Amino acid sequence: MATRQPQISLLRKSHRKNMLKSKLSISALILMLLAVACSPATPTAQSTPTTLATSALAAIRLPVGYIPDVQFAPLYVAMQKGYFQQEGINLTMDYNTETDAVALVGANKLQFAIASGEQVLLGRAQGLPVVYVAGWFQQYPVGVASSTSLGIQKPADLKGKKIGIPLLSGASYIGLRALLDAGGLKESDVTLDVIGFNQVQALAAGQEQAIVVYDNNEPIQLKSKGYAVNVLRVGDYLQLVGNGLITNETALKEHPELVRSIVKALLEGISYTMAHPVEAYSISTQYVENLAKADTSVQKQILATSIDLWKTNQLGYTDPKAWSNMQDILLKMGLLKQPLDLTRAFSNEYLPQQP
Repeated sequence: MATRQPQISLLRKSHRKNMLKSKLSISALILMLLAVACSPATPTAQSTPTTLATSALAAIRLPVGYIPDVQFAPLYVAMQKGYFQQEGINLTMDYNTETDAVALVGANKLQFAIASGEQVLLGRAQGLPVVYVAGWFQQYPVGVASSTSLGIQKPADLKGKKIGIPLLSGASYIGLRALLDAGGLKESDVTLDVIGFNQVQALAAGQEQAIVVYDNNEPIQLKSKGYAVNVLRVGDYLQLVGNGLITNETALKEHPELVRSIVKALLEGISYTMAHPVEAYSISTQYVENLAKADTSVQKQILATSIDLWKTNQLGYTDPKAWSNMQDILLKMGLLKQPLDLTRAFSNEYLPQQP
């Protein structure tokens, strides 16, 4: 039987050209950073990582891969409560892109970043010695939302549907492919439409039959506007590695106590936020511009849903099975050409000891 080719919108064709340029630029950035990392270091503040041994507080710039948002409440709480300072760290948040942050950490131009599991594996496949040292989102936060009237109750029901997706890359794309795989479907069984981050408007206008979403964002916005939606959550079908704290092999070798310190402070921020969400929300208003003027019920629900995605028996722990599942998906998608040594991609050794 002939395989049906995927229906691709003109927007997707244009996006593929842009994606090619983007991939080339990212590869060039990685090559440039690797070259710099391998060259003799110049003793300047920019090229020499600050450590506890050289200053009263270690100055750490932490990229988080997104705009200021209430979902980062644990970081705001940890800064406000002094958890980082107590560990000898002066933390500054950086809203840089995830791919750039992974490249910078891999080249040891930065020591830490927040990134998702697929970015760690894709980075290591390109020679970047990045290592995931603390899990934050214990469930992969991607899903597919659709109007309840369509009756999409399981991944197999997506067959033949037109699905709006922000990009053909990153967590959204990987999460969608994981859901299709869970339903026994291929990408050619659906019509993908690259729409940028306009999922709410696209579904509300009837432009798409389904949209790829973040579980703690778009479904909440849609429901607040009166739209009844079903959400297929990746986490209900497959355990993958969500966002967490990454570092590099140099930092692990030369500054293991600094790694343990930042992990401890981050987990304290997560724990406090989970236990005191109302106070954490109030603290976030000091860091997220216009949060105090936003729809409070929506933003508080975003935080509550985010907290659900963080829950686990041991904060910070990352499950080897989730890494195996992530690698399998990337191999099926052709984003990885061969399996990696997963034991070098992550570590649970830097978590605080359980009482």
